Amino acid sequence: MLEWLYNNLANILILLAVAGIVALAIVAMIRDKKAGKSSCGCNCANCAMAGKCHSAVNKKKS
Repeated sequence: MLEWLYNNLANILILLAVAGIVALAIVAMIRDKKAGKSSCGCNCANCAMAGKCHSAVNKKKS
């Protein structure tokens, strides 16, 4: 068992690093969503769904 861990140590460390980065990205996305930030960049000039994804913001302004 220890020999297997030693032989695959580099792979295990890389996997843990990638998993940590993915976890941090997910946490950041959840925080942004709770803060009301949009993930689309809010450039709705050429977006076909502009009326759908920002309808709550548009209703508040009206």
